[in-house]
Amino acid sequence: MAQAERQTVPDVLRERADAIGAALDACLTAPDEPSRDLYEAMRYMVLGGGKKLRPTLVLLAAEACGGSAEASMPAACAIEMIHTYSLIHDDLPAMDDDALRHGRPSCHKQFGEAMAILAGDGLLTEAFGVLATQIEDAATSKRLAAELARAAGAVGMVGGQVADLVAQRGGGDERLLAVIHRRKTACLIEASVVMGAMTAGASEHLERSLREFGIHLGLAFQIADDVLDASASTNALGKTAGKDAAAGKLTYVAHLGLDAARTRARAEAERAVDALRVFGHEADPLRDIARFVVERTF
Repeated sequence: MAQAERQTVPDVLRERADAIGAALDACLTAPDEPSRDLYEAMRYMVLGGGKKLRPTLVLLAAEACGGSAEASMPAACAIEMIHTYSLIHDDLPAMDDDALRHGRPSCHKQFGEAMAILAGDGLLTEAFGVLATQIEDAATSKRLAAELARAAGAVGMVGGQVADLVAQRGGGDERLLAVIHRRKTACLIEASVVMGAMTAGASEHLERSLREFGIHLGLAFQIADDVLDASASTNALGKTAGKDAAAGKLTYVAHLGLDAARTRARAEAERAVDALRVFGHEADPLRDIARFVVERTF
């Protein structure tokens, strides 16, 4: 029997985004009137667009390991809350100072800087609350929280942001560039697929393969993002284009040039695909995403 035709990656992302959005909506209902304004700012960013790539990776990795989207949805919501908090804080004047996110005013432009900081803080904290209360197995909940904390914290995403700021002040080489991309972006994408595997009770062998996949996918994604920042329009990106060069950021485009950066992104995507060689067709959606992220135009 012929294999059924696979969905395109944009269709997969749209379909999963609807389910993820519904779950996030349920997680972020204001519990009382004094919390209303804070939750409005949190929901504005979490539910206000974006590809929902990271939570989709959680669901797809879980399914590739024989688990279910339903069981992995709390982990997917936690990942998206962390990612969104990072975007809110990245857009602040003290950081990247961007007025647009997902084609709309960024959080601090819509609600003010103080509320944006607090909305990010709220999402960061609520993410771990979701893992603590919505994952029934205590051991799995603990592993998920530890993985997310590692990926998002001082040796992960936050540390990557610090390295990015250091590079802007004093230049840097390819070693520092690799640290920035690995920590700032790849760590959370790595955690997305690993957390999906954890919710499915996957073997250490499958989990290691997905960790390798996530690292290379994250690098491919960030290099492709650098390429888009240098080559796409603000309308296409939904955020201000050309910010990296204007800020003097250390990127693969600045370091290697546009064409060589594209080549590097594709090489990382193929390394990600190769990491899935222990899987069969159940991981095809993940392979498709790896190739999609370096060819996308948004």
